[in-house]
Amino acid sequence: MAKITIDGKQFEADSKLTIIQAALEQGIEIPHFCWHPRLSIAGNCRICLVEVEKLPKLVIACSTQVADGMVVKTNSEKVVNGREAVMEFLLINHPLDCPICDEAGECKLQDYAYKLSEGVSRFEFDKIRKPKRVELGPNVMLDTERCIMCSRCVRFCDEIAKKPQLTFIQRADHIELTTFPGEKLDNPYSMNTIDLCPVGALTSRDFRFKARVWEMSSTDTICVGCARGCNTKMWVRNNEILRLTPRLNPDVNEYWMCDHGRLETFKSVNSDNHIKAPMIRKEGELVEVGWDEAIAKVAMELKTYKKHELAGVGSAFAANEDNYLFVKLMYYLGIKKFDYKRHIIEDDQDELLIRADKTPNSTGTREVGVVPKDGSSDFSAIIAGINNGTIKALYVMDDNIAADRAVADALLKLDFLVVHAANENETTKLADVVLSSSTYAEKNGTMTNFQGRVQRIRPAITTAEQDRALDGFAMSRLDKFGAHNDRWMNGPRHDARPSWRILLGVANALGAKWKYATVDDVFNEIASTIESFKGMSYLRLGLRGMMLKRTTEAVPAGKR
Repeated sequence: MAKITIDGKQFEADSKLTIIQAALEQGIEIPHFCWHPRLSIAGNCRICLVEVEKLPKLVIACSTQVADGMVVKTNSEKVVNGREAVMEFLLINHPLDCPICDEAGECKLQDYAYKLSEGVSRFEFDKIRKPKRVELGPNVMLDTERCIMCSRCVRFCDEIAKKPQLTFIQRADHIELTTFPGEKLDNPYSMNTIDLCPVGALTSRDFRFKARVWEMSSTDTICVGCARGCNTKMWVRNNEILRLTPRLNPDVNEYWMCDHGRLETFKSVNSDNHIKAPMIRKEGELVEVGWDEAIAKVAMELKTYKKHELAGVGSAFAANEDNYLFVKLMYYLGIKKFDYKRHIIEDDQDELLIRADKTPNSTGTREVGVVPKDGSSDFSAIIAGINNGTIKALYVMDDNIAADRAVADALLKLDFLVVHAANENETTKLADVVLSSSTYAEKNGTMTNFQGRVQRIRPAITTAEQDRALDGFAMSRLDKFGAHNDRWMNGPRHDARPSWRILLGVANALGAKWKYATVDDVFNEIASTIESFKGMSYLRLGLRGMMLKRTTEAVPAGKR
């Protein structure tokens, strides 16, 4: 350990740390462009200059290790003058296009120009013009003249993605970022370079020019593209998701997420094929009805079948709370044949983030009991039972199981099929009752990733159900936050309910008398009855989640 002093504050720091790392541990932020905690040190930008007593020149904090007795000044006159000179140099050829730049509001160069620059340039010559709108790859656009050559993107591709695809060419003020000859920036993590870029040089081709950061609300949630459960921020404007960005969680995804998670997982939420309301099949056609009629129909039909003629399919796409009440309903009805469908793509996995399991909650689904106890009633056995006529009615929750043609052929043989779904799909087309459920972006709940980490999902957009529940509350939030919190002021997307609430309605229509006022009540029951969830609450889960307490066997919901 080394005893050092920064800006008059004396403390001990690991002698292996650099000045910038030691300062951050004490809450002292030193300006930086090229330095990043998960990348190698480049020392390109020079904005992190600091003064160290007894040294003749300013040093860069990102590559200078601490030493015992070191005294550092981060805001002395010498340091201020040095930073002003660096900012003047960086801005010499930088275009004045902040009004049209996607990075505006999130730009380090813009922030530092206000904080650290004199605001005056002595450069009186023509700026060097460099290429604009360069398509580096399928997802990333480059405006070369904005680049400050920090090399973050280059180091990310080399060190994290393990795909050396970017490099610099030319020299001096003609230097340009580009791809290697014959290469494109098309690795599965290419869009992380956009987050890393401290200026507006690298931008998303999907999000480009759609909105400014101050026009959107951001919600802390997780990615549902695979079993990793990357921590993300969901950015919404006019009740529409515009982008997903990674959120730091050292235990799950650090600073990163894959391109598929960014671009594909929210498209179904934004799509036009939402199921607008509950539907019942009448005279061969699905017709929109009210919730009371739809739930009464389901309850009435389920009562007409014997226990052994009923089966259920939970979902690894649904939240823990949804699956918990699903299992509880199965046991209430005496149904012993229930399971969930696996979605595994064996050859689509890597050592960084991407998992072969393409569902966000298979671990949680098993943990709350959506698994057959003896293996005799697994998903394939349920389909076999439908084919041989022993299973006549099926309850499916939030999974398009009929995307598999063999499963679709089997479902045609059912007497009664009830489905929870947010979007029209192959399974809803075969259903007798469709119960419109909320997407993951419209509800509160938890999911458990492959590591056993229980994490929160939060609503970023609204449904008609939420609008009714928040009637007065929404206006109070508008008064406080204004248009920034726009998810409370735009029209509802559809009349949907979270699956736990739908299951509650069905169970009570069958005479169960369950009493859950909120999803918190469901999770609290999970935490009090399932040993692996003991000690958890939404408050304790916070932004980074909690690990399951591993047990030998989950207790079935119907026996709690």
